[in-house]
Amino acid sequence: MTNESLIAALRKQSGVVRISSLAAGFTLIEMILAIGVAAIVLVAVNAVLFTALHLREVTSNVVDAATPLDATVTFIRRDLQCCVTPTNGTSKILSGNFKAGTINSPGVTEPVAVEMCTATGALNATTPWGDIQRVTYELKNSTDASGRRDLYRSITRNLLAISATPDVQDQLMLSGVESVKFSCYDGSRWQDTWDTSDANTINTNLPLAVKVEIQMAGDKKNITEPIQLIVPIDAVARTNMVLSGT
Repeated sequence: MTNESLIAALRKQSGVVRISSLAAGFTLIEMILAIGVAAIVLVAVNAVLFTALHLREVTSNVVDAATPLDATVTFIRRDLQCCVTPTNGTSKILSGNFKAGTINSPGVTEPVAVEMCTATGALNATTPWGDIQRVTYELKNSTDASGRRDLYRSITRNLLAISATPDVQDQLMLSGVESVKFSCYDGSRWQDTWDTSDANTINTNLPLAVKVEIQMAGDKKNITEPIQLIVPIDAVARTNMVLSGT
C-alpha cells in the first residue's frame, strides 16, 4: 500500500470516529432543556414539601393546644361523675359536701367555683389516704407575669385531719382562661349556686346534672364561644327515715 492510500485510509477512519463521537453526545440546546425541566420539577417538589411541612406544623400546634383542654374536660367529668353523697349537715360516713358558686375553701387562697368530695383518689401501698378526696376548681393569676389567669385543680386527701390549713395540692389544668362557671340542675332549672353543707338548705342532695362553662381568654377580635360540658350525676342519698306520714 502506497503512502497516498495509507493517508487516505487514516483520514477516512478518523472522520468516521469523529462523526460517531458527535452522534453519541448532547447538544447545548438539549442540555439547556434538560436543566430547565429539572428546575421545574424541583420547584414543584419544593412547593409540595413546603405545604406539607406547614400543614404538619399547623396540625401539631392544634393538637398541642387541644391536649390540655381534653385533659381538663376528662378530669372535670370524672370528678363530677364520682361525687359522693352529701352530708346535709350531718356526720354521715363516706360522704361529703357539694358546693358551687363563689366559695371560700379551706387551704385555697382564691375563691373556688366548685367544691366537691369525689371518689377519684388514687390508691397505693405508700399513701394512707382513701379514695375519697376533696377537689376544687378555681382561677389563679398566671406565674409568667402575662396578666392571664390559669385554671387549677386543688386536691385535699387527708379529710380526717382537723386543721385550719389543710395540705392542699394544686394541679395546673389550663392556661389562659377568662372565666369558669358551674351551674347545677335541680330538675326544673339551672342554678348558679348550690350548697349541701347546711341541713336547712333547700338543696340537700346532689344536683341532677352540672353544666360547666369555660371561657378562654383572647383579644377582642378573636372572641370564641365558651366551652360547655354537661355531666349528669346519678347519685341519690337514700334513707329509710319516714319523711312524712298521715
